[in-house]
Amino acid sequence: MNPVNNLPFLTNRDPESHKGDYDHALLVAGSYGKMGAAVLAARACLRAGVGLLTVRVPRSGVTIMQTAVPEAMLSIDEDEQRFSSLPEHLDRYDAIAVGPGIGTEAATQEAVALLLTERFSDCCISEVPLVLDADALNIISLRKELLASIKGAVITPHLREYQRLFGDAEPQPVADRHGLVLVMKGHNTTVYAPSCRPIVNHTGNAGMATAGSGDVLTGVTLALLAQDKAYAKRHPDYERPTAQQLAAEAVRMHGAAGDRAAQKRQQYSVVASDIIDNL
Repeated sequence: MNPVNNLPFLTNRDPESHKGDYDHALLVAGSYGKMGAAVLAARACLRAGVGLLTVRVPRSGVTIMQTAVPEAMLSIDEDEQRFSSLPEHLDRYDAIAVGPGIGTEAATQEAVALLLTERFSDCCISEVPLVLDADALNIISLRKELLASIKGAVITPHLREYQRLFGDAEPQPVADRHGLVLVMKGHNTTVYAPSCRPIVNHTGNAGMATAGSGDVLTGVTLALLAQDKAYAKRHPDYERPTAQQLAAEAVRMHGAAGDRAAQKRQQYSVVASDIIDNL
């Protein structure tokens, strides 16, 4: 199985289409002092083709987001500094991503737990693709009972996040046991899925080992999952790729953009915004 690089919603856009045809994604990101993660993930999601993007941010992040990413809509948390409560109407979104920069404070842990348990128990929300990264994974590592509620999700840990979650277990059995698409970030990032052959990525370079690079990947992954779901609604004959293939394609795009950035500069000079600018 290979990633796909001819996704019709990216390559064959209808001239009569509108923004609603290219999905509506929800990104839960940012907290006081960590709004840069939300900005990077949101910009990457938009650059990767999402039609509509809503970002759930604390009140302290509103001015930052509306200035840095004016194309995004905001869902404003009641808390001044952190993610503490769920947005309404989660079933209206074509995909959801949670984690970049949200922190691990008690109120945020409870909100993440509520989102995961509601998704697991609500048949409407359970059909919405979910990406978990960064602090969402750190919260699950603190509350291992939540592992039972993330079946079907795409998770994107680096090595330390993975070890906090699963110790020294091999990735393929973890993907099989928990029903996950597991994106193991690193040199030759590898994407695992239940009962499937892993997909190994060959794009990217050492310059991408920089703050915010993972937030960019979260945004790209969210965009592809959301567009795929929205496109399938409008085209019943569309042969949908698997979530593993979509995640692997997001990794490929992310790495290729990093390679372009390194060609224009030098590896040591690449920052996360350069990856977005080269998507």
